[in-house]
Amino acid sequence: MNVTDVVWALGRPTIGGLTRAVAPLRNYGVDRVPRHGGVVLALNHFHWLDPAVFGALSPRTIYYMAKIEAHRVPGLGQLIRAFGTFSVRRGESDREAVRMMRHVVADGRALGLFVEGTRQLAGVPGEVRPGASMVALQEDVPVVVGAIHGTQTWRVGSFAPVSVAWSEPMRFDGLPRNAKGYREASAEIQRELRRLFDFLVEVHELGRPAVVVPPP
Repeated sequence: MNVTDVVWALGRPTIGGLTRAVAPLRNYGVDRVPRHGGVVLALNHFHWLDPAVFGALSPRTIYYMAKIEAHRVPGLGQLIRAFGTFSVRRGESDREAVRMMRHVVADGRALGLFVEGTRQLAGVPGEVRPGASMVALQEDVPVVVGAIHGTQTWRVGSFAPVSVAWSEPMRFDGLPRNAKGYREASAEIQRELRRLFDFLVEVHELGRPAVVVPPP
């Protein structure tokens, strides 16, 4: 156990507990997340609450990548770095961020990427960028898609319910390790993300039963 794992062990009952108090959570298919080894968690993003929700519901310590502007916010920057979050310069080539992404999974850890690149204000998943597929193909590790629903309407004091659904591990054997392969793998991730999101929409309409299995 490293220092980041210790911070997460302390954060789960504190920050995780607070998250559960302000947003009733449901977790579907979490047994699909590999407990060991490098993995890319491909996540959609609506709200600043999302990292805390995924962190509370993931069985793994998540090494998030976040925009460099967040790291520059006093207090917030120190907090997210303590949880293992590293920075990326959005809109430009950032070789150090790519190196860190590959290093995380090569070291047998879980890399958390908000694959649309930014929050989706329309309230539905957006286009998946190639970062997750690039890391998975280059390092030969699986991708597990994590879809979130509910935070697009959540507000402080609303106590709106929030749910997450996880996919089976996805591998992209046979795809080339180049731009064409990254595009094809990203398209598969996007289809799976939308499928899980639609599943969550239906589950919320049914009142969020506790025991439901996401589509295989």
